[in-house]
Amino acid sequence: MQIDAVVERVQRISAVRRDSVADRVTIESALRASSELKAWLAAGDAELAGRLAAQVSFPEKAIADCTRSSLNDATKAKERSDTLDKVPGFAGALDAADVTPAHIDAITKGAKPLTDDQRTDYYDRVAELVEIATSASVEEFRRRLTLEARATERDDGMARLERQRRNTVLRVWADGEGMWRFDGRFDPLSGVDLDARLEATVQALFAKTTPKSCPTDPILKQQHLRALAFQHLVLNGAAGVGVGVGRPGRREVIIVVDADAPNGAGGPMIDWGIPVEVPTRVLAEICTADDHSDDHSDVHAVIVRNGVILHAPGELDLGRTTRLANRAQRRALQALYSTCAIPGCTVRYSRCKAHHIIWWRNGGRTDLVNLLPVCAHHHTKIHHDRWVITLDTNRELNICFPDGTIHNTGPPNRTAA
Repeated sequence: MQIDAVVERVQRISAVRRDSVADRVTIESALRASSELKAWLAAGDAELAGRLAAQVSFPEKAIADCTRSSLNDATKAKERSDTLDKVPGFAGALDAADVTPAHIDAITKGAKPLTDDQRTDYYDRVAELVEIATSASVEEFRRRLTLEARATERDDGMARLERQRRNTVLRVWADGEGMWRFDGRFDPLSGVDLDARLEATVQALFAKTTPKSCPTDPILKQQHLRALAFQHLVLNGAAGVGVGVGRPGRREVIIVVDADAPNGAGGPMIDWGIPVEVPTRVLAEICTADDHSDDHSDVHAVIVRNGVILHAPGELDLGRTTRLANRAQRRALQALYSTCAIPGCTVRYSRCKAHHIIWWRNGGRTDLVNLLPVCAHHHTKIHHDRWVITLDTNRELNICFPDGTIHNTGPPNRTAA
């Protein structure tokens, strides 16, 4: 970006900040200008960090000192510089604000699990993706990088899984405030099981009562409840948390068959229900193991078409008999949504509540057509900030905001929020 373009963006932002009656279009233009400036500055930071690294033995410390940032932030700046050295085409794109710093960080993160030979191949592949990155969101670009990283692995994925198992670690320490910290990294299968056990414990312990220690902020509340559930599991195991939580070795696998979406072989698209990458051989073992194996699973098939459930096991309509969704209903909703149903929200389905479109207190029924997975943040928006949501027959979502604007979506798609 030329210096006159930088000055123009600074002036635009300054003018909008002074204009207390600026309209939406003008404010959005200023925000885009701010984002472009951040990209240009990030490109400058990366170049300067690289040049400083050539002159000092501990560049991260030098960067942290001169920018008054933490060593973690300085390390990230140095890593971004190293990545741009490997894919110089992205350095130009970042300087021109055609990509964002988050695009570069996604490249860095994608390279870390690879071997040296794989990493070289990976950077060669990524160097060809500049044009794609300029028109892709960070999340879309991250998915493409995952495919490129996978293409560098010359096996069926088992070597990667074994490496992930070796890299499973748990760090425990006390921070400066006297709070104990637990930071863990787990292989995909262990992570899925731990996450499911933790969420089941949260539901069992706190579905009907909320501890007095709970924060009022909905996001902090969920984090607090998960911390208490973790504490309960470590100290007490699954004792006293209800049926279904204390079945070690058993995971639930929901296989979603999209009757309208063909795959490469021409048949229906199948989502095997594991939210992380798992080798095909291991996936087959998970889904076919019987109750006598060490790693048996409950496998449920759900068939969907254009936002409509064609088949799902269990009772999907409970009427007014209960306020809480049952397991069958949550499975069916999970087949339709991988995240919170509000467009753009990336909170995972397992972190969401089943919200009644027609509120329970207004006579709403606990039937599948009246349920929508919503995260704690957006659940608060609906109940306290006057968001009005409705669903059409094929689950097209309509959101009416307090200012009168309306947002419409198509039927749910598990590959996007």
